[in-house]
Amino acid sequence: QVQLVESGGGLVQPGGSLRLSCAASGSGFRFYTMGWYRQVPGKQRELVAFVTSGGTTNYADSVKGRFTISRDIAKNTGYLQMNSLKPEDTAVYYCTLGTYASGNYNPGRSWGQGTQVTVSS
Repeated sequence: QVQLVESGGGLVQPGGSLRLSCAASGSGFRFYTMGWYRQVPGKQRELVAFVTSGGTTNYADSVKGRFTISRDIAKNTGYLQMNSLKPEDTAVYYCTLGTYASGNYNPGRSWGQGTQVTVSS
């Protein structure tokens, strides 16, 4: 099973940017679809974005045009570039590995520990 470790979260003012990283250890990273989720206490977990092994990307409407997902296979690392951040982007962000079928992302058992993103003035 691939182990995932997120980093890059923090406190940022509205309109600011952050880049989250997801470092993977173990084999198989390149073959999976990678997704980023976020969760706010008391609310349902939200799929923010995913990128397939072939490079196809998909974004939640709430982040489209502001967030960019990418991956560096050589470094076994995925990224989530977040621009024009809003207070409603405040959440714990998790990276995952899973599969992609029929337009849907299905997370597997590999999840990171999460990184807190807080957008506030």
